[in-house]
Amino acid sequence: MKRFFFALALAGLFLSGGATEGFAARLVAKVSLSKQTMTVMHGGRVLHRWRVSTARRGYVTPRGQWRPTRMHKMWHSRKYDMSPMPYSIFYYGGYAIHGTNAVSKLGRPASHGCVRLHTANAKRLYSLVRKVGPRNTRIVVTD
Repeated sequence: MKRFFFALALAGLFLSGGATEGFAARLVAKVSLSKQTMTVMHGGRVLHRWRVSTARRGYVTPRGQWRPTRMHKMWHSRKYDMSPMPYSIFYYGGYAIHGTNAVSKLGRPASHGCVRLHTANAKRLYSLVRKVGPRNTRIVVTD
């Protein structure tokens, strides 16, 4: 009897598109260090392209691929004078994508290593990651 209800529930998911949509749903935030941009894609479709600031001289923004490890609507950097980090998405140790008020510096290296976005864009990304889930999200930092 349990198998019957499980099969019925599974069939319902597939017929409604829920399971296939859930498995195929992939959110990718791709950061280009050379272009100082982030391209946000969902299911292979580009949703957003934003200017970012990554590590300035003397600091590093690591290259690689990660899944978010933790998220905070508001975080304050203990390492850098309790600086506000709105809509933080941590992905590798203390490295995060987060909002900034220093919007005039977006589009060029200016951070201690984090990926900084306009706060409104950080909020959009934060909401997308919450919607699809950190397990279905990939953060890619290239060149």
